[in-house]
Amino acid sequence: MQTLAYNDEIAKTTDPLYEKLSRQYSRDHWESIAPYIHEINRLKAEKNAVILAHNYMTPDIFFGVGDVVGDSLMLAQKAAESTADIIVQCGVHFMAETSKILCPDKKILMPDMKAGCSLADAITAADIIALKEKHPNIPVVTYVNTSAEVKAESDVCCTSSNALKIVNALGAQGHDTVIMTPDMYLAQNVAAETDVNIIIWEGSCIVHERFSPQDIIDARKEHEGIVVLAHPECPPNVMAEADYAGSTAQMDNYIKEHQPKRAMLMTECSMSDNIAANNPNVDMIGACQMCPYMKRITLPKILQALQSEAPEIIIDAEISKRALKAVTRMLELS
Repeated sequence: MQTLAYNDEIAKTTDPLYEKLSRQYSRDHWESIAPYIHEINRLKAEKNAVILAHNYMTPDIFFGVGDVVGDSLMLAQKAAESTADIIVQCGVHFMAETSKILCPDKKILMPDMKAGCSLADAITAADIIALKEKHPNIPVVTYVNTSAEVKAESDVCCTSSNALKIVNALGAQGHDTVIMTPDMYLAQNVAAETDVNIIIWEGSCIVHERFSPQDIIDARKEHEGIVVLAHPECPPNVMAEADYAGSTAQMDNYIKEHQPKRAMLMTECSMSDNIAANNPNVDMIGACQMCPYMKRITLPKILQALQSEAPEIIIDAEISKRALKAVTRMLELS
């Protein structure tokens, strides 16, 4: 990949951002990545492109080039509203597919096609078909962390922020049982808060399944008054030990609103870095886990995608049409 040089023009446009991120990057490192931030932002304007950056993106991407930042639900909603010609998805593959499903006429670029997801790999369309045959007339609620083909076989999608709401809405429509795929921990955590019976598929996130209650117990011993926030993809015993549970957007809002003296997130590492940059008065304590898929997205790869307008997400029209029904129903119910 190309190497870009740091100069006075780049310094002028990126130094204000460095003031915000100086705790995350040394000056030398910043001067090596600032040219990419500058050039990506220039190309975005030239090509009427927008970058959707998930909360798990590193701070240089999240703050430097992200136009819309947030959790997967927010990114899906903003993709549907976008007037850009090109969307660059900075997250993982299923997010780019969701953007393409919602915006079939736009060019959706994925900087690295190998940025996958263990949850998306945990279930196939054939698995959903088999579940429906085994449990006829029971609606399938599928986490957005799945392929377009899986969404196409599902009745409604959900995210960690709206899963309980969607399950309860189906219950209010007369469904006393639903199938939830593929995250068993999200399903277990929702089941603990609803009267709707949930048939659970046994998939999990390689990041969140690594956390344990002992991580929280140890942190409380070492850091007095620490507030622990856990993502619903964590095991239920971790959720029970935490002070607050929510999606990445909900955790972000909690920190902004409550400004705890110390906090620790049971989720992906870059989320803590981004929250720390936005909340300098909050001491963010580590215990995070790194997502190898998210970390495949880098500034050089984003720049290359914009320059070449590739790799592009392509979905079979019939699959996209069927998947859209499940995604649209999610947006309506949430």
